[in-house]
Amino acid sequence: MKESLGIVDGRPALRMERTLKHPPEKVWRAITEPAELSRWYPLQVAAMDLHVGGTIRFDDGQGTMVDAVITELDPPHVFAFSERAPESMQRESEDLVHFELRPDPAGCLLIFTHVFDDRYGAASYGSGWHTCLAVLEAALDGREAELPGPQETFDLHESYIKKFALDEGTISVSGETRTIRYERQIMMRPVDAVWTALTEGGASYLPEAVPPGKVTEERAPELLAYEWLHDGEPAGTVRWELSNGPGGARIVLTQTVPASLPTPLPTWRNHIETLVSTLR
Repeated sequence: MKESLGIVDGRPALRMERTLKHPPEKVWRAITEPAELSRWYPLQVAAMDLHVGGTIRFDDGQGTMVDAVITELDPPHVFAFSERAPESMQRESEDLVHFELRPDPAGCLLIFTHVFDDRYGAASYGSGWHTCLAVLEAALDGREAELPGPQETFDLHESYIKKFALDEGTISVSGETRTIRYERQIMMRPVDAVWTALTEGGASYLPEAVPPGKVTEERAPELLAYEWLHDGEPAGTVRWELSNGPGGARIVLTQTVPASLPTPLPTWRNHIETLVSTLR
């Protein structure tokens, strides 16, 4: 198994490789025939017009239909379609899903690529596709897949966070002010649960180097902003923003720091990981 997160046409691209013990023709049927695709794809296929420019209509089983357009078709080698993200996925626009099958002595090599917009959702997509491709492989083998439980899903997501370095923060500079920013997806944990952990046990997640001062804005369970103190005086602001992301809550933390003071970037990373570990 190989997984990587790269860039295609300026957008994040998840690439996953699987060596399957079946010829390309058999795998081709599993990815292009509606009944077979529905066995392992995260959405059910309601209709498919299998030609370039043809439409695929997916049903999420909860009242939402998702339309896709076939962009490439080269049997039994390449199958690709663009999929309009539903309105609930506000960070996404038009995703591209691409399958390539290459002959291999063991059967065939499947190269799966998903191009999207939300880089910090990559671990959620990665863990989801990881499971889907495992179900595909089991279906090809004629066996039932062993689906991961909630804890295994959480841990798989966290493994992709580390693999794709999505737990690293950034620093931007504007004049005499630097801004620390962390964005972190948390799998299978709702915004309310993250807000409760943050506000009721907040001291565990606040670095000693960034003592909190006056709260300047609060809108539960979405926003908490406050001054932070240096030598007892306000030195900048800290802002926690919570929203829904793919599979759970999304945290965006920002801190403004004067250029004359050190930036506690690794410290924030450790404290955010403590928060995630608690939610686990």
